[in-house]
Amino acid sequence: MDDVDGGRGRLGWSSTFEETWDELGRPGDPARVTRLDRGWSTAARTLGQAVGTDEPVRLRNIGADVAVGDWIVPSDDGERVEHVLDRTSAFTRRASFDGMRAVSHTLAANIDVVFLIHALGSPPSPRRLERELVLAFDSGAEPVVVLTKTDLVDDPEPARAALAQVALGVPVLLASGVTGDGVEALRASAAGNKTLAFLGASGVGKSTLVNALVGDAVQAVSEVREGDQRGRHTTVAALLVPMPGEGWMIDTPGVRAVSLWLSGDGIERAFADVFDLMDHCRFRDCKHDQEPGCAVQQAIADGELDPVRLTALESLIVEESALEDEQRAREKAADRRSKDRRRPEVAEFDGMRD
Repeated sequence: MDDVDGGRGRLGWSSTFEETWDELGRPGDPARVTRLDRGWSTAARTLGQAVGTDEPVRLRNIGADVAVGDWIVPSDDGERVEHVLDRTSAFTRRASFDGMRAVSHTLAANIDVVFLIHALGSPPSPRRLERELVLAFDSGAEPVVVLTKTDLVDDPEPARAALAQVALGVPVLLASGVTGDGVEALRASAAGNKTLAFLGASGVGKSTLVNALVGDAVQAVSEVREGDQRGRHTTVAALLVPMPGEGWMIDTPGVRAVSLWLSGDGIERAFADVFDLMDHCRFRDCKHDQEPGCAVQQAIADGELDPVRLTALESLIVEESALEDEQRAREKAADRRSKDRRRPEVAEFDGMRD
């Protein structure tokens, strides 16, 4: 593998990306996207470029679907992104700006572990965690739930147990960015040059935890890169930041709303307990309401399933169905516009032929 010590291998390059690059005929010199600005990608092929001590690669990304963490191949002239190598994972949600509900927004790519951050000191939020788990499972990354601010409570176990009931086998770890408790266990997830990402609501202690994990690396990288404003018009929404020793973290300070995108098997995995019960209903088309022999309703009656969890699942299914309808409508509208643009040319050609 090329430049394993100081180059692509250090940045998370793997045999998977090597194979994809081979299929393309090994064009250009791949680099990993470390930040995005409007119309521009900043990327790195070496550790020095990634941390900002060496001049990074800068390419125009107009027309390319690029996210922080992507591996890209430049065009022959070195001016723009020619290829985006197939992603091993992608953290994608519905675009949050008005008028774009049926459009996806990839927050980060090629993530190995995504930490779902919740805080002690306030009631746990099972419903938010359910949404986060759907996104995490669909991303292709490994989800890990982290309860922060252990320094604020005497006994974190009740909150941890409450979230563990929703997480269904996903690890639920405890940590404090203030005292450093549990930080090393999180940092160990980056071993082998893996890439970590975080998702959490405002006020859950994400920034404090990030600082404990990477020190001042986030601020240092930002300051170095602010010195060169070439092609820069808006602030970065995400950064690929080096972890101490090895590994990477994608810092996504703008992630707040948990807006679902079209699910693969994320809903089924996040609600595996409910789907397992559904498989034992007497009727295949059971609505899980008042039908006889409904295993779901029996579990609720026996106190084995919280009815709120069934309601949450049904709500997410309805939300996803509505999004699918919006996307189909958007695609049909785009097809009509495309046909309308072609129609005058066809008419002109027909007139010439006559």
